[in-house]
Amino acid sequence: MRARTRRLYTFGIAALLVLAAAILAFFALRENANLFYTPEILAEKGMPKQGREVKVGGWVEPGTLTYSDDGATMQFTVIDNSPNTITVRFTGVAPDLFREGQGVVATGSFDPAGHFTARQLLAKHDENYQPRELKPLEAGG
Repeated sequence: MRARTRRLYTFGIAALLVLAAAILAFFALRENANLFYTPEILAEKGMPKQGREVKVGGWVEPGTLTYSDDGATMQFTVIDNSPNTITVRFTGVAPDLFREGQGVVATGSFDPAGHFTARQLLAKHDENYQPRELKPLEAGG
C-alpha cells in the first residue's frame, strides 16, 4: 500500500472516531443538562409533562411565603423579570439562606392545577455572601 493511501485511511478512521465521540458526548450532555425553568420560559414554552421532574428557578416573591398549620409545609411564589409566576409547595427543612427576596432553585414536579411540588430547595446567593461565622464583628456589638 502506498504512503498516500495509508495516510488517507488513517485520516478517515480518525475522523470517524472523533465524530462518534462527539455524537456520544452530545447525547450524554443533552440528557444530563442541569438547567432550570423560569416563569417566563414556562409561559413561552408551556408546562412540562405532568409528573416529570424538573427544576424551576427565580426569586421568592416578598410577602408570599406561608406555612401550613403544622409548620412542615411552606408555599411561596417564584418570580422573575416577567409578569409570570410559579406557585411552589415544599415540605421539609428549608436551607439556611432561604428567605423572601432571595434566589431559589426548586427540584420537583407540576400537578394538574399547575402548582409545583418541590422535593428539594436550593437557595442562591450573590458573590458577596459570607457565612455568619466569618463575618467581621461590627463596632459596638
